[in-house]
Amino acid sequence: MKILILKPSSLGDVIQALPVLRLLKAHFPASEIHWWIASNLVPLLADDPDLAGLFLFERQRWQSPWHWHEMLRSVREMRAQCFDWVIDLQGLARSGAFAWLANGGLTIGIEDPREGAAGFYDVCVRRPSPGTHAVDWYLEVLSAFKVPRHWNFEWLASAPKILEQVRQKWQTNGSRWIVLNPGARWANKRWPTQHFAAITNRLAATNADVRFAILGTEADTPAAAEISLAAPARCLNLAGQTSLLEMLAWIQLSDLVIANDTGPMHAAAAMRKPLVAVFGPTDPRRTGPYTQTEHVLQDDSLPCVPCLKPVCHFERPLACLHAISPDTVARAAQSILNALDAGQSKCAAKI
Repeated sequence: MKILILKPSSLGDVIQALPVLRLLKAHFPASEIHWWIASNLVPLLADDPDLAGLFLFERQRWQSPWHWHEMLRSVREMRAQCFDWVIDLQGLARSGAFAWLANGGLTIGIEDPREGAAGFYDVCVRRPSPGTHAVDWYLEVLSAFKVPRHWNFEWLASAPKILEQVRQKWQTNGSRWIVLNPGARWANKRWPTQHFAAITNRLAATNADVRFAILGTEADTPAAAEISLAAPARCLNLAGQTSLLEMLAWIQLSDLVIANDTGPMHAAAAMRKPLVAVFGPTDPRRTGPYTQTEHVLQDDSLPCVPCLKPVCHFERPLACLHAISPDTVARAAQSILNALDAGQSKCAAKI
């Protein structure tokens, strides 16, 4: 059996779709599963043990007519595989068209009424309710194939070599690490930089063995630098300094992650890492850290929350984020650190 999964982007969305891959492979161990992925996210899946191959989605290149021949060649390669099942977990008109062009035996996809992708599918899977989490929505696809659900799998495939390289490169041993992720694709998902700096200062003052790894893209470098000034001797500014796999390794070796609604937040949830997530315009019921929505901080007293829009139009710009104080986040983080300490003490007592 040959299966194609389409979920090209973004990082958090791809991570949330991985349980579908895990359960398909567990139920059909002899199956050959391929994934349609954005080229910038290839490292995430390149060595995944459950995948037989990748098809690249070159969004930027394919916008130019000069590169349309590459897109057509990719479609021909997909069709040549003669997939039995094509599963579109993106639900956009673009991904629906590619799913249809793949010409599989059965094409199934999630239905987003705004996109009109349903016309490309043989079977449409609707969101069970407006508040259904994205992970659970994607897993609804498995019902069509009578694949049972369970969580007896490793959500994100581990990369022990990368983890060891990170330990050696940044000499991480001997400290407890808190990962901070102050960036986000939408400007109105970004909790104020000065608030991140404030919690860094407070947590550093009350936890002598804690250090902070500040993650982000090159664009997040100024924010990371400002945060680092809150505790210069305890902060490591890694914005723009890590590969995708190194970023995931940092999350894996951390004790706690404090982040906005971003891909790294979803990575932390997939690794079952303790986290505190700051939410503004998005709905944590739908896209919050899976199984850790109790650790989401959001001020839903405002009439516009969640607006689900990438640009804030409220009379007080970004009021939803400014309303979440550093004290609130610091208390939530400290509570988790205290719980971890208590758990370690119990383990030591048993020994």
